[in-house]
Amino acid sequence: MTKYKWILLAFASVWIVGMFVVYPMIKKHERLMVFQPVHVNPELVDVDMQRTAKAHRIADFSLSDQNGNTVSNQNFEGKIYVADFFFTTCPSICPKMTANLSELSVFYKDDSDIMFLSHSVTPEKDSIPVLKEYAAKHNVNGEKWKLVTGSKSHIYELARRSYFAVTTEGDGGENDFIHTENFILVDKERKIRGFYDGTSKADMQKLKDDIVILRYEYEED
Repeated sequence: MTKYKWILLAFASVWIVGMFVVYPMIKKHERLMVFQPVHVNPELVDVDMQRTAKAHRIADFSLSDQNGNTVSNQNFEGKIYVADFFFTTCPSICPKMTANLSELSVFYKDDSDIMFLSHSVTPEKDSIPVLKEYAAKHNVNGEKWKLVTGSKSHIYELARRSYFAVTTEGDGGENDFIHTENFILVDKERKIRGFYDGTSKADMQKLKDDIVILRYEYEED
């Protein structure tokens, strides 16, 4: 083997060590931001919450999933989860979001710490049977990924005041409608740790990277 081949081999070895040893060690000491209302784009936060710097957590909720089971914050206790807002008849961004979330659910299928929560923004149309059919069509694992319906006002309040998922204002009434591509990363204490474009492959990779950082955070604590 020539001298140059030895040099290339040495560089390759260093790169491999960096990828599998050094990089995870660096990640281990990173911390994701904890998003409070004051840190979020004001257009995403109700006026009465915009200057709040106190610890923000996802509010208690009670909804029904695709199997007719009651789903609450207790189902996600001690879990890291990704939340989004969709509707089954959406012809634009939702199919891409569902496809990306489906890929993530398969990627984390053996990881009991990671879950997914998709809220219907047209709950009057997305009944339990409709969600069940949608879940079957997209091979949704009901233990890991909950598609939920329920009170429209409750879901819309969660979207606006808990997840900061949308920029529009409204009261959750009959004529109110929200549509967002945001995925929201929530930690085991129900705190928001990141926002991602659910239609973007690059953001899906960023989400995976951030989950690595968040998991190391719990290992360090």
